[in-house]
Amino acid sequence: MADDYYKTLGVEKNADAEAIKKAYRKLALKYHPDRNPGNREAEEKFKKISEAYAVLSNPEKRKQYESFGSDQFSRRYSQEEIFRNFDLNEILRDFGFGGRGGNERGFRGAGRRGGFTFQTGGDPFAELFRQGQPHYETPQKGEDLHYNLSITLEESVSGIEKKLAHQQDHEVHEISVKIPAGISTGKKLRLSGKGYGGIQGGPSGDLYLNITVLPHPIFARDGNDIYIEKSISFTQAVLGNSIEVPTIDGTIKRIKVPAGTQGGTKIRMKGYGVPGLKDSDSSKGDQFVKISIDVPRKINDKQLQLIHKLAEAGI
Repeated sequence: MADDYYKTLGVEKNADAEAIKKAYRKLALKYHPDRNPGNREAEEKFKKISEAYAVLSNPEKRKQYESFGSDQFSRRYSQEEIFRNFDLNEILRDFGFGGRGGNERGFRGAGRRGGFTFQTGGDPFAELFRQGQPHYETPQKGEDLHYNLSITLEESVSGIEKKLAHQQDHEVHEISVKIPAGISTGKKLRLSGKGYGGIQGGPSGDLYLNITVLPHPIFARDGNDIYIEKSISFTQAVLGNSIEVPTIDGTIKRIKVPAGTQGGTKIRMKGYGVPGLKDSDSSKGDQFVKISIDVPRKINDKQLQLIHKLAEAGI
């Protein structure tokens, strides 16, 4: 039975072109011969995923594959026909690998179709497996890694040192990274040399941390300012009062609510916001307390009488 190209790449049958490309890129990085020198199993795996990508990345070939099915497609089309107009070197260069074009070269297939020779463009695997040597001529930087890191709002304000574990080249690596105070969602931290190892003595790639600040149950952040809502009673709003307000650093502060405060009023607590990042021009923000008036749902008879008197007095 012929291989199912979708299963070979690990994608669903309704996967779009971008998902197919992403899946192939991930597998190509894993099974590329320069990452697995002398590994015949990885070599055969690389050939199979490349064949699957050559078909599924081409709309017309993909349509024929889905029309005939794996077995019929395998019998109808030779490997030479599958790889015609498929520039493996160019694709690998787009993925960060080197590569060179080739003239006519022989290639012994993966087993089910026997040998063949490309007449144009060269055998897509000849440069990769020729004499078992990598095709790179000059040192090249290793592939970069990307890691999504979620932190709390408090951690984004105060800064923190995190210990991370990530898998690289089948090994688990632990690193420590300092998250600077003031960082926000969407920022990236670059850890030089913590990515994949270089090729032919080239430098290692970098590790990029993509930061996401998690939502907070009480506080909200807008730029370098912090917002919190606080309810006060009608009498506090009318007469004025002082109330306790928590801050993002964990302390409790008392602030004055002026007499006649209206619902929706924002009271500024200067300097209690988020510090500016060292590499930016922004300064430390403030904390704003948004006031809401708490209207009681139930009142007793005495309170009702007092409210009627207030109403009669025009309040």
